[in-house]
Amino acid sequence: MAPVGERKLQQGGAPEGQEAAAEEDEGQNLWTSILSEVSTRSRSKLPTGKNILVLGEDGSGKTTLMAKLQGAEHNKKGRGLEYLYLNIHDEDRDDHTRCNVWILDGELYHKGLLKFAVSGDNIKNTLAVFVADMARPWTIMDSLQKWASVLREHIDKLKMPPEEMREMEQALVKEFQEYEEPEEGTHGSPQRRAPVSGQDEEEVVLPLGENVLTHNLGIPVLVVCTKCDAVSVLEKEHDYRDEHFDFIQSHIRRFCLQYGAALIYTSIKEEKNVDLLYKYLVHKMYDFQFTTPALVVEKDAVFIPAGWDKDKKIAILHENFATVKQDDTYEDIIVKPLVKKPVHDKEVAAEDEQVFLMKQQDSPRQPGGSPRTPRQPGGANMVTAVPPMTSGTPKGPAAANEGVLANFFNSLLSKKTGSPGSPGAGGVPNAAKKSGQKPVLTDVQAELDRMSRKPDSVVTTNNSSPAENEA
Repeated sequence: MAPVGERKLQQGGAPEGQEAAAEEDEGQNLWTSILSEVSTRSRSKLPTGKNILVLGEDGSGKTTLMAKLQGAEHNKKGRGLEYLYLNIHDEDRDDHTRCNVWILDGELYHKGLLKFAVSGDNIKNTLAVFVADMARPWTIMDSLQKWASVLREHIDKLKMPPEEMREMEQALVKEFQEYEEPEEGTHGSPQRRAPVSGQDEEEVVLPLGENVLTHNLGIPVLVVCTKCDAVSVLEKEHDYRDEHFDFIQSHIRRFCLQYGAALIYTSIKEEKNVDLLYKYLVHKMYDFQFTTPALVVEKDAVFIPAGWDKDKKIAILHENFATVKQDDTYEDIIVKPLVKKPVHDKEVAAEDEQVFLMKQQDSPRQPGGSPRTPRQPGGANMVTAVPPMTSGTPKGPAAANEGVLANFFNSLLSKKTGSPGSPGAGGVPNAAKKSGQKPVLTDVQAELDRMSRKPDSVVTTNNSSPAENEA
């Protein structure tokens, strides 16, 4: 190893002061590079304060969908304005952040609560999600139009400066125009999208279509159709065919074009497109890499990113129409099915008790009593003759009724042993039935007179007691 003096001579004989200055410059450069790297990392950290606003009808699955993205298993639905957050992790930078999620109740009465979720300060960091229920397709278009109007009304109330609002709208238009279909087998960072350089100036931006972004809200919009597993139920129970689902999809895609929105079909039950939804959300909110192209083959797993669609692509669906037309009104084709109400027995109102008793008092009195012969304590079957109601001669309908009753008892008194239907068993009534004439009451009246003269008389039957036989 050469001595220090010789080494200095080999290096050109630089004085010791210059060497110290060089080492100091090298140290400063090292610190500068470290500070630059730290500054770059701080700028590349995940931003905070991002918001997702979820709107839709009650029962459409808003809370269930967001809880699934959150990784929670609970299915608790709140009222008014719900809040939860999504944990966002950047694996490249080993960074974490939270994305706020606000879920508005399906009641229009609560739309005033939007001021707590979206304000003039955070609207630039907000993405709107419109949730539609595929299990009730007849409600989809009305729901989308209603909640889009609610959001438009709220944004107008914020009274954003015209310059800022115009910048937001132009940024949305530019993002829509610059969409590029991801190439298959794209490599690179698993999350961060590779920066594109040198293409902005050379790229030719095509103008928007006639029906594209005609309702520009200034913020990104995503339409999520939930419960797409109900497609099979609609086919079996409501006779939906492929053209009906194409008709529904075409109307939803037209709506998405007007608002520059993306479209995705999901199913929590079948775990369909849930991960895809999460990846697209973090891509839109945090610029993560996203390589999934549009999916339009499966009718229950559609995915159309913002910027991909156009009128000509929607027209492909119209080629499969057989019984419907592209210009048909949505409500005329997708009709709410009639719900068959359960059949209930006709309700009968009970008559007032006093009215019922008054009617019974006014009606003719019927003779009572049991025709059964009571058994006397002595063991013999005794029949007691029943005296008439009055001592006088009956008149009118009551006389006929009492006569029939007396005739019945007299037939019992004179009954002889024999088979049912024999002449000895009720011969008089049977004869009257065969001739079609009223029974003759001549003997009956004489018997009534006799009975009235001897009300206490007792007639014994043929079955005599042992004591009588012995006498």
